[in-house]
Amino acid sequence: MNYLTRWDPFREMMTIRNMMDRLVDETFSTTNASPTWGLPIDVAENENEFVVKVSAPGVNPDDLEISFSGDTLTIKGEVKEDKDVDEERYHIRERRFGSFARSLTLPTKVNSDQIEAAYENGVLTLRLPKAEEVRPRRIAIQGGNEKKVIEGNFQKGK
Repeated sequence: MNYLTRWDPFREMMTIRNMMDRLVDETFSTTNASPTWGLPIDVAENENEFVVKVSAPGVNPDDLEISFSGDTLTIKGEVKEDKDVDEERYHIRERRFGSFARSLTLPTKVNSDQIEAAYENGVLTLRLPKAEEVRPRRIAIQGGNEKKVIEGNFQKGK
């Protein structure tokens, strides 16, 4: 069965950029240092929060470091190298090991005291609630015989 998908040139550019970043990192990293690599993530937004899903299979949740400063979320960690098999005995070796880091800047303020993190089946899910002042509010307009509601983003101080 064939599926139609909408072409998103910006997503394509980000995919190409991530691939180029990875290529440059792998090319210029020294063999003595452990390589640093990024994590594949999905970021979704609704009116109350951002939901960030990070693919981190095989990563022990205790080895993850999650921080939020200003408007930037940073996820760091390390996957230990598997020392069970001698290097010359591998036929294929595609699994990554070493340290990884990923930072992303969110477009609106987040209530950092209420960030929640869960790890299940190799997927880290972060819920970052938006700060109260950037959430959309409904304001009722009274006039005549009927009540009308206007929706919009009304931020303090603007």
